[in-house]
Amino acid sequence: MKNLFFIAAIILSIAFVFTACSDNKSKAKTEQLAKDEIYTCTMHNEVMSDHPSECPKCGMKLVKQKMTAEQEKMMKEGTYVKPKE
Repeated sequence: MKNLFFIAAIILSIAFVFTACSDNKSKAKTEQLAKDEIYTCTMHNEVMSDHPSECPKCGMKLVKQKMTAEQEKMMKEGTYVKPKE
């Protein structure tokens, strides 16, 4: 009985560590993009960033703009392209 309790405690501890250490940075970044101003490529509206940079597809500078309904949909679905930082 003690062994069963010990094994269950270890399994629960491991499960807690894995869930506590999960990476939520992408969700936080998405929420930040949704709240703040965004920068997008004029040719590729699926490329969005929270700071000025270059489009990874064509190399053009990203310009500041308000988020369109289509871009908001991409944010919710997670289908937008994030430029390399």
